[in-house]
Amino acid sequence: MPQNTYENPLITRYASDEMSRLFSPQHKHSTWRRLWVALAEAEAELGLAVTPAQIAELRSHIDDIDFDVAATYEKQLRHDVMAHVHAYGDQCPGAKPIIHLGATSCFVTDNTDLIILREALTLVCDKVAATIDTLAKFAAEYRDLPTLGFTHLQPAQPTTVGRRACLWAYDLALDLTELEHRLAQLRARSTKGTTGTQASFLELFDGDHAKVRQLEQLVALKMGFDTTYAVTGQTYSRKVDAQVIDTLAGFASSAHKAASDIRILAHRKELEEPFEKTQIGSSAMAYKRNPMRSERICGLARFVMSQQSSTAATAATQWMERTLDDSSNRRLVIPQAFLATDAVLILYQNVADGLVVYPEVIARNLREELPFMATENILMAAVTAGGDRQDLHERIRQHSQAAAAEVKQHGRPNDLLERLADDKAFSNVDLAAAVDASKTHRTKCRASRRVFGGGGGADTRAVCGT
Repeated sequence: MPQNTYENPLITRYASDEMSRLFSPQHKHSTWRRLWVALAEAEAELGLAVTPAQIAELRSHIDDIDFDVAATYEKQLRHDVMAHVHAYGDQCPGAKPIIHLGATSCFVTDNTDLIILREALTLVCDKVAATIDTLAKFAAEYRDLPTLGFTHLQPAQPTTVGRRACLWAYDLALDLTELEHRLAQLRARSTKGTTGTQASFLELFDGDHAKVRQLEQLVALKMGFDTTYAVTGQTYSRKVDAQVIDTLAGFASSAHKAASDIRILAHRKELEEPFEKTQIGSSAMAYKRNPMRSERICGLARFVMSQQSSTAATAATQWMERTLDDSSNRRLVIPQAFLATDAVLILYQNVADGLVVYPEVIARNLREELPFMATENILMAAVTAGGDRQDLHERIRQHSQAAAAEVKQHGRPNDLLERLADDKAFSNVDLAAAVDASKTHRTKCRASRRVFGGGGGADTRAVCGT
């Protein structure tokens, strides 16, 4: 079968069917129809001439949309909302006169977008929480496995494999708090008019302001929202989109960071993502086990982060009550940002659930650097035993430089401890105790006694072994 048309890989390769469905034409336009039903019901409840038979007719055709008919109307009318009004009216001839009564296009488009944002954010929140829990299980399992810590990507104080996973999980806990906040802040646009006023509805209700306010609240409740945005133009503020995409980008940066760490650790042969039995790492180099899932996380996360500028620019250029340059941009940015976020979460969950740890390699790498790591403890112990701090510091510096030269210039083992043992200034120091990584990492873990918030359910006291 020829394949001559571009297909979006976010749909064909990466995102879940569940997230894809939320941004599908069927879900979008069925939601339009549910909104038209909600509007008709609310108008009838408040005394307008809308009959139960008309509402029943509308309700019976919510999901059986004839997209070909709608497309034909759109070619004629050059207006997507009116095309679907006519297509719905063809199926509901008795209700046709009252479909979209008093409303502007943004009644269905913007309210639908807000409903879909709510659904998509809920899905993201659930998946982030699940990933936090998966990382917490991994961290608990490896909370006592010492490993070399890094600052500036240079060897630093020891930590543990589990403690490092806490960094990744806590970033996600912070993201989850922000995602849940954005979800809680979503409101309905409801029955605002063409410029954000409600003049058309005020006319329908013969100037009865109370009924107009009731209509707005009734429709919002039927949409599942308990409140509405207090002020809108023709659309709800596009700042809302920017805030939501900013939050997705915040999660993406956390995922990128964790995946980058895993890629570096795979390079050091300390940690690997899952690798299938028949998986090929390279078409040329058959031995390779490339961290392709983590690389894909980074690539997709970068895409999500890049969408921030687009939503910010859209919010900035909504002249007066509204311009239509937002529409084409939002059709691309919002669905794709969520689809890519969903894809990152699928990968992240998979990687976190199948991480492979190599304790012997970790121990070897730690041993090679641990003498340098222990010099601060050795210095303090020697001072406590009566030594001169400045003199001891200089001796350690000289011995460290000499040991480093042996490693770097000649490829020999790190002999710093032997050098210190031969120096009488350190004769009263228990050098073996100073390089006990298990004591060092437990001291560091005590700094992490925090409970992850936002629904993750992971307690770092259990994770870090304190």
